[in-house]
Amino acid sequence: MITEKQFQHELDTIIINAVREDVGGGDHSSLACIPHDATGKAKLLVKDEGILAGVDFAKQVFTYVDPNLSVEVFIQDGTSVKYGDVVFHVSGSSQSILKAERLVLNAMQRMSAIATKTKKYVDILEGTGTKILDTRKTTPGIRALEKWAVKIGGGENHRFALYDMIMLKDNHIDFAGGITPAIQKTREYLKGNNLDLKIIVEARSLDEVREIMKNEGVYRILLDNFDYDQTREAVALIGNYCLTESSGGINESNMRGYAECGVNYISSGAITHSIYNMDLSLKAL
Repeated sequence: MITEKQFQHELDTIIINAVREDVGGGDHSSLACIPHDATGKAKLLVKDEGILAGVDFAKQVFTYVDPNLSVEVFIQDGTSVKYGDVVFHVSGSSQSILKAERLVLNAMQRMSAIATKTKKYVDILEGTGTKILDTRKTTPGIRALEKWAVKIGGGENHRFALYDMIMLKDNHIDFAGGITPAIQKTREYLKGNNLDLKIIVEARSLDEVREIMKNEGVYRILLDNFDYDQTREAVALIGNYCLTESSGGINESNMRGYAECGVNYISSGAITHSIYNMDLSLKAL
């Protein structure tokens, strides 16, 4: 899996690119009417309800824009918030606060929405032993933020990207000439390149589950678009061979049913690609 150092590098890259994109040659609106030595204070105001996420990221943004900005946090990431809550105060250079404002809001609004939806799914699964996973169905360029938000909401991260886990899906299997050749070639590749990566293999039927189980070294089987009966049968068949994951056509109305079939994980792209941003604003004090 991705290391803390790699993850922090992703965050640093997001901040650098986002500030470059938004500020460019200068925040001329602020430069034109606010003295360079003017100081001020602003509050992050919640105008919605849900699970807060992105406070720690906001602090990193403010520090990058101006290390002299001071942030006083009242509500931490992962906390349930409601309309009217004040998350933090930021004080210092007025120009710096305004330069960081949009990036902070864009990130926190999306992260909070993802954390909120993830928490809803976690609550649905409560007591089943099944955990919710995200996917790579993320917004290009800000995957680290979205996967961070999933963890804040109580979910778990799947692989971060193509480089930190092997996942043999339908197209890999078909292009490789079948399940067994795909697994065997993968194990040879990992050994030949001295790589220690977990292998997940997608199954589209119970027959494919049986073929996967003829091979060694599989960490998890992804049961793709199985119904309840097929899932229960697959879980019983797999037993202690490896972990299990359900995916495909799973939503709020049926995910507990899949969990009750005994799978270890349910993966959902919806927690990152089908959300509505939480309404937040930064207001001068």
